[in-house]
Amino acid sequence: MAVKMRLKRMGQKKAPFYRVVVADARSPRDGRFIAEVGTYDPTADPSVIKFDEENTKKWLANGAQPTDRVAKLLKSAGLV
Repeated sequence: MAVKMRLKRMGQKKAPFYRVVVADARSPRDGRFIAEVGTYDPTADPSVIKFDEENTKKWLANGAQPTDRVAKLLKSAGLV
């Protein structure tokens, strides 16, 4: 099973808010997920990025592959 760390879109129309989730690569973007490891709010100034560090590092160690955007968020949060 390929596991990815990706963004799940939440929030209202034209006011996005994202949760960083660990999900099976075959499941839909906003569908079923395994664990929630963080949040990302691009509408705030500056953008708010929060991660559960322990849980995030555990999933990365277990082989979860972050998407391009999540990899950038992890880098800016200092986790990679």
